[in-house]
Amino acid sequence: MKIVTTKQALVDCLGVVTRAISSRSSIQVLSGVLVDAKSDRVVFSGTDMEISLQCPLDARVEEPGSTVIPARVAAEVARALPVGEVRISQEPGASLVELRGGGSVFQLRSLPAVDFPQLPTFPPERVTVSRAAFLETIERVAPSASKDETRPLLTGILVHVEENYVRMVATDSYRLSVKETPLQSSVEQPLEAIIPAKSLTELARIASSAHSEELTLTITENQVLFEVEGISLISRLLDGQFPNYRQLIPDTFDYEVKFDRDELLEAIRRVSVLAQKGTPLRLRFSDNTLVISAEAQDVGRAYETLPVAFTAEELQIGFNPEFLEAGVAAVKDPEVYLRFISPLRPGLITGPSDDFLYLVMPIRLSD
Repeated sequence: MKIVTTKQALVDCLGVVTRAISSRSSIQVLSGVLVDAKSDRVVFSGTDMEISLQCPLDARVEEPGSTVIPARVAAEVARALPVGEVRISQEPGASLVELRGGGSVFQLRSLPAVDFPQLPTFPPERVTVSRAAFLETIERVAPSASKDETRPLLTGILVHVEENYVRMVATDSYRLSVKETPLQSSVEQPLEAIIPAKSLTELARIASSAHSEELTLTITENQVLFEVEGISLISRLLDGQFPNYRQLIPDTFDYEVKFDRDELLEAIRRVSVLAQKGTPLRLRFSDNTLVISAEAQDVGRAYETLPVAFTAEELQIGFNPEFLEAGVAAVKDPEVYLRFISPLRPGLITGPSDDFLYLVMPIRLSD
C-alpha cells in the first residue's frame, strides 16, 4: 500500500474517525483505524460497535491495500508531522506502516485489515433532509435524553420524519423535550426510529461545519446511516416502545407567566451559583413579583427579584437548577413562557409558538 496525501487532510480525516473509537475497549482492533486504499479512493473507518464513522481521505493512491493502524497514536503523529506532503506506505507482508513527512519518519505497528469488524451495508435508497433544520432539532432536545445506561431506551431520541417536518422527543423521566421543525425532505412514507442521543450529538458535531445544505439518512430494521459531504455515521437503533410523551403533557395550566428570555436566564444562572448539588432553585410568585432563590447549608444563600405579570394567589415551586436553566436556554425566542398547575405538578417551558415544549418535574420543597 502506498498513499500520498497532505498533513491537513490526514489530521482532518483522523479527527473524524477517532471520535468513534473507545479508549476502554478490550478488543485491540477496535482501538485502530482501518485504512482502505482502493485504486480510486481512500477511506478511513473507526468503530466502537455502537457508532461507526467513515471518512474519505483526499489522497493519491500509488498502490492499493488495507491495514489497521493505532488510532490515537496515528492522530498524534499526524498533528506532529511538518506541513506539506505525507506518504503512507506498507510493504507486502510487513507489520509496520510508515508515515513520512519532510524529514520525519514514523513506523507504526499495524493489525491485519481482515480483523477489523465488517460494517453494516445499506440499501441504495437515501432520504434527503435539510441539514440545518435537522441539526437544530437535535441541539434543542438532546440535553433531555438520559445518560443512565440502566434505562437504555431513555438514552435515545425518538425521531419522526415526514415530508415537511421532523419531530424529535427526548426524556430522562425528570424532564421532556419535544421539538417539531419544518424542513424539506424526500421521504415518501413517514420514518420513525429511536436513535441513541450520543449518535445524534456526534452527527451534529461532525455535520455542523459542513457546507452542504442537505444530509441523507437510511433507516433499516436495527441500524441508521447518516451521510454528509462524504462522511458516514452508522449507529445502532434502540429497540422498544418509547414512552407515550403526549400523555405526559397536561392539556391546561392554571398559571402562565411571560418573561424576557435573556433576563430570566441570566437571573437563573446567577442565583444557581449558590444552588449546590441537590439544592433546589426556588421560584416564588406573588404580587407581580418573582423571587428566585437558593440556599446551601454552610455556604450561604442568594436571591434575585424580577417584575412579572402575576396577580394570582402566591405560588412557590422548586426545580433542579440545571434542568430549569437548560429548558429556558433551549427556547430561542426573545420571550419565554412558564406554565404551572401546582408546586407538585410538572411545569412547562415554551416560546411564543408551540414548536418546542420542555416539561420539567418540580422538586418538593421543605419550608
